[in-house]
Amino acid sequence: MKPETTLLLECDTVDENGIRAALEGILEPHFSLKVLAQPATPDHRPLPKFVDDLARLLKRSNATLVFLTLLAKSVSQTKTLLESIRKISKLPIVIVADAMQPNDIIALLRAGADDFITLPLQAGDVLPRAWKLVQGSGEWRRARTIRTESGLRRLIGESAALVDQIEKIPQTARCEANVLIMGETGTGKELYARAIHYCSARAGRPFMPVNCGAIPGDLVENELFGHERGAFTSAVTLQTGLVEEANGGTLFLDEIDCLPTFAQVKLLRFLQEKEYRPLGSARMRQADVRVIAASNVNLEEAVEKGTVRQDLFYRLNIISLVLPPLRERLEDIPLLTRHFLEKYSSEMNKKTPDLTPDALQILMAHGWPGNVRELEHAIERAAVLCDGPSIRGSDLILASPSVTRGQSLQEAKATQIARFEKSYIQGLLRSCRGNISKAARLAQKNRRAFWQLIQKHRIDVESFRSSVP
Repeated sequence: MKPETTLLLECDTVDENGIRAALEGILEPHFSLKVLAQPATPDHRPLPKFVDDLARLLKRSNATLVFLTLLAKSVSQTKTLLESIRKISKLPIVIVADAMQPNDIIALLRAGADDFITLPLQAGDVLPRAWKLVQGSGEWRRARTIRTESGLRRLIGESAALVDQIEKIPQTARCEANVLIMGETGTGKELYARAIHYCSARAGRPFMPVNCGAIPGDLVENELFGHERGAFTSAVTLQTGLVEEANGGTLFLDEIDCLPTFAQVKLLRFLQEKEYRPLGSARMRQADVRVIAASNVNLEEAVEKGTVRQDLFYRLNIISLVLPPLRERLEDIPLLTRHFLEKYSSEMNKKTPDLTPDALQILMAHGWPGNVRELEHAIERAAVLCDGPSIRGSDLILASPSVTRGQSLQEAKATQIARFEKSYIQGLLRSCRGNISKAARLAQKNRRAFWQLIQKHRIDVESFRSSVP
């Protein structure tokens, strides 16, 4: 895994020695390099303003390493700058400079620099120092732990529909904008929200999930914003709200469409001003909270019906993710099934069973109205009931398959077969890395017949070839 971001800052107005280009050429093969800013020299703006700008940059990035470039004439200014940076960040800092006097180097190290590199830049000099600093930093260990223990690790699948949404997560995590996640019940909206939180600079702060549909309407305001002692008859003690508990972190509002109108007004003000008033309080309070909302209904239709305020919808819908239902990513079912089998077999101290072809065919042909959550529960039941080395079709207990309104029995059967057939071919092409002849042999079909199936389902073979590492 590469470091998520390397922050490159140039403190000179003119890069006379081509330092930026040289650093990019050396670091890019080994780091997820992102040039976030090229500030003007601190000589041209007040130092406090420069440090404030830098603090904002560091806050919205996932930086693991900072490079500061300077010329010898900037040593005094850079020493002051380093001392200021150390008050706002503990990230490792490398000074990249022209020829320097030993006294100047020692002064910069004492001011907070972790290492220095002099020109000309050589890969054999830059890379070992950079890796040593990054792997020893708390930010790198935190990022690696986040990816291993939560967030993206739990988003399982390789389908184009899923990958398209996963690829948006790192960029979404780096900004502070509100996020709206749309998707049917069971598609994993809270999982995506957690991934955004744990991939962001807020990962060390609370992630507070709230199901708006589970809170009685008359208690919503109290739950979100809290109350002072004596605010109402039964308020014998002070109670902090979920907004205050999530301060510095992320507030996840699931089923946002269930909020009553008066609570939507209160939430809108908080989103706009980042301030709120607890019940019974005489003063406003502030909280630094990022809001991620989710819904399993079409919010645009809810706005038209008047159940969701239009201004609240616009305020939440700055960045939107639309999660695909499981029926649109059937090729992910084998991966998800294996994951759930290993998970529940481990919990029950049982050997992970295999899945027979007839069981897989049943899973692929099912409509999955409950999406991934329904699949997980089905596999958990099968793992509990299975006594042998394999899960058979008879071990699966599924809800009645969903049928499109107006379909005849024959039409419904044809639809399910077509879905399975397309997903099966895509799985073969993926495992064979786009090699049609090899995939046809595995399917026990001649190459021409297999190619006709590919054309029938409009499958892009090149996409499986281009995905080869």
